[in-house]
Amino acid sequence: MERRSFIKNSSLTLAALSLLSKSSLASFLNDPAYKVKMLSNNIGIFTEKGGTIMFFLGKKEVVVVDAQFPDTAKHCIDEIKKVSTNPFSLLINTHHHGDHTAGNIAFKDLVKNVVAQENSLKNQQEVAKKSNKEKDQLYPDTTFAKTWSKKLKGEKLSLTYFGSGHTNGDIFVHFEKANIVHVGDLVFNRRYPYIDKSAGANITSWITVLNGATEKYSNDTTYVSGHAGEGYDVVLKKDDVIAFRDYLSNLLKFTEEKIESGVTKEEFMKSTFIPGSPEWKGDGISRSLEAAWSELKK
Repeated sequence: MERRSFIKNSSLTLAALSLLSKSSLASFLNDPAYKVKMLSNNIGIFTEKGGTIMFFLGKKEVVVVDAQFPDTAKHCIDEIKKVSTNPFSLLINTHHHGDHTAGNIAFKDLVKNVVAQENSLKNQQEVAKKSNKEKDQLYPDTTFAKTWSKKLKGEKLSLTYFGSGHTNGDIFVHFEKANIVHVGDLVFNRRYPYIDKSAGANITSWITVLNGATEKYSNDTTYVSGHAGEGYDVVLKKDDVIAFRDYLSNLLKFTEEKIESGVTKEEFMKSTFIPGSPEWKGDGISRSLEAAWSELKK
């Protein structure tokens, strides 16, 4: 923001604050429901509800990864416009789920292209058709099978699909110069994951996908996940990715042992923890148990 504009806006804010009562002032100064955090000089994340949004403030363009919901996407767009007048060139969807793509529509007539893995587009279209919400969608217009890349001013963007995991269309979004990767929902940091079998999720493949990612990216890569458990961050290091991979391995091992011991599914679903992964706790374990049981029994 230019110095003159900043001074003008600051003066207006101070003048407005002088007119507020003490209670109104306290309310005004409260943190908004959403948060913006910069990870580098030009890459940041936006959190409110739904999957984490990441953005790149380039010298000539703005790139956004994931879009949450229409109202929260609007909040993110407004925050970006406060610091950049450059056009939105790309919106990237890490996968198709609504808490990552429902906000696409807020970018209509604003962004040049929407990019996703080809299965992600199919999943978006199928879900929207089933729920009769096709008119509320802004679908990807650019898709790819395995890899897609683009040179940006001062940065290179690389998208990679390693195979089925959380769904059959999840990708890694790598800003190479900054060495920051948005992993979407391929990592749930100390939070029980949603494993979408209806969209091709596969736990065994997911483990392989995470192995491939940790081999491809360097030890000092910063990862951004879609979701984190209470008290944990969505900004991760390699060890956090490995910990989630091990959670998935422990989940399959535990499930296989229970099946071989002859327990019923009803008994199995009463399990309250996954041996070997004590950091995963709280609500949501049934999603993992159901998915693992169905995968191994099938």
